[in-house]
Amino acid sequence: MDTIIKIDRASRFYNVGDITVKALENISLEIKKGEFTSIMGPSGSGKSTLMNLIGCLDSPSDGNIYIDGQPTFNMDEEDLAYLRNNKVGFIFQQFNLLSKLTALENVITPLLYSDVKKKDRVILAKEALRKVGLEDRMYHRPNEMSGGQKQRVAIARAIVTNPSIILADEPTGALDSKTGKQIMEVFWHLHEEGRTIIVVTHDIELGNQCLRQIHIKDGHLVEDKK
Repeated sequence: MDTIIKIDRASRFYNVGDITVKALENISLEIKKGEFTSIMGPSGSGKSTLMNLIGCLDSPSDGNIYIDGQPTFNMDEEDLAYLRNNKVGFIFQQFNLLSKLTALENVITPLLYSDVKKKDRVILAKEALRKVGLEDRMYHRPNEMSGGQKQRVAIARAIVTNPSIILADEPTGALDSKTGKQIMEVFWHLHEEGRTIIVVTHDIELGNQCLRQIHIKDGHLVEDKK
């Protein structure tokens, strides 16, 4: 399999007054296309910082990040925005849906920043909702849906641009265990389609359901196993 994410000796430091906080230090790893990976660690371990670097929401203080063979360290904000919108789909614990929009309208939102023609946006959004089993709720707003349904809308929104990478930050953290299992089943279907999926979590049970587990502690990579 080809490498889709390469992190080469990346570090991320923050200055808080006179103190330098080392959120990540000298991280190197590669993730292949189609891998189903979890990044695990306790609160404050650096796993969310690593997710932000992979998703190009942040830049490393040192080292380099490559996405699908492209070095990101020399990209301007426009190039990074294009990469985020076309290569990476984001899923968050609190769903981050727009409350006044229907499920269909929420899923269409990323397409507004793409080259997709207006007449094709609805077709693609409906197909994304069908994939997550929500075609019968597409005209409902978030306040008319359960937590699991909201997360399915968020997943549909993440995949509607057909990204090669799915980044999920604590995707079952706001859900009960039964609904969480259903959401993981959706991720497995996406994995079977060949997508690269990265689940960021402090939940060891959830992380161990993924085929590869990367453990972060105190800003360092301490374990990488399959």
